Amino acid sequence: MQRSRRWGLAIVLILTLTAFMVQYLQEKLIFLPTQLPKSYEFSFSVPHEELFLESTDGALLNALHFKTEKARGTVLYFHGNAGDLSRWGEIAAFFVKLRFNVIVMDYRTYGKSTGKLSETALYADAQLFYEYTKKHCDEHEIVIYGRSLGCSIATHLASKNKPRQLILETPFYNLQDVAQQRFPFLPVKALLRYKMESDRYIQNVTCPITIFHGTDDSVVPYDSGKRLFESIPKGQKKFYTIIGGEHNNLVQFEAYLDGIREVLLVE
Repeated sequence: MQRSRRWGLAIVLILTLTAFMVQYLQEKLIFLPTQLPKSYEFSFSVPHEELFLESTDGALLNALHFKTEKARGTVLYFHGNAGDLSRWGEIAAFFVKLRFNVIVMDYRTYGKSTGKLSETALYADAQLFYEYTKKHCDEHEIVIYGRSLGCSIATHLASKNKPRQLILETPFYNLQDVAQQRFPFLPVKALLRYKMESDRYIQNVTCPITIFHGTDDSVVPYDSGKRLFESIPKGQKKFYTIIGGEHNNLVQFEAYLDGIREVLLVE
């Protein structure tokens, strides 16, 4: 009896500590930024410009603007939850080789960017960069691209504007969906401050939508991305299943490369 009671108390303690982590440390679980000194100089294989935009609350947001000759359009890229532009700039530059200009920002607390994190601020910052992008090209030439965590930001942005198209790589249905799979024994809906309800935002996206997801994704389950796709109203939408693809290696698969060329109309 005493052993059972001790086990019961241990389980309650573990659940309480886990709930505490989800409730009060969720930003550290969701966002994994790395910082860069202001003096850091970016170096990439393609031409680029570094820029800072200031938000209405005074945050300075660092970004890279890659440019190419005779561009087919501009990709506004929203990266995943880890790293900074020293990494993501190289990944985004993939689209320059397809003759697209690329604009990619670092979120608040990432790289050289400053400011206090919040879901509302992330969406406002994305809109700030959308307005910047419209100053450099026509809106119908803008491709909004989201990767992992950035998919929710990209989807929210697309729901508020009229871009050429929305492309999502390894998206989740919503953040609660992912958290519930990680912590099935906790009331995550009540604990999460960050909702990132891609499933809700995507209902108001009017441009063509494309989703890429790997079957072996251990970070965002394939089923979560598929469920998001199935929630999209009838219209121009495509889903590319990357057999054997994981969370961070889709670019290594011909199915992804062929799909990207197809949706971007690259010969």
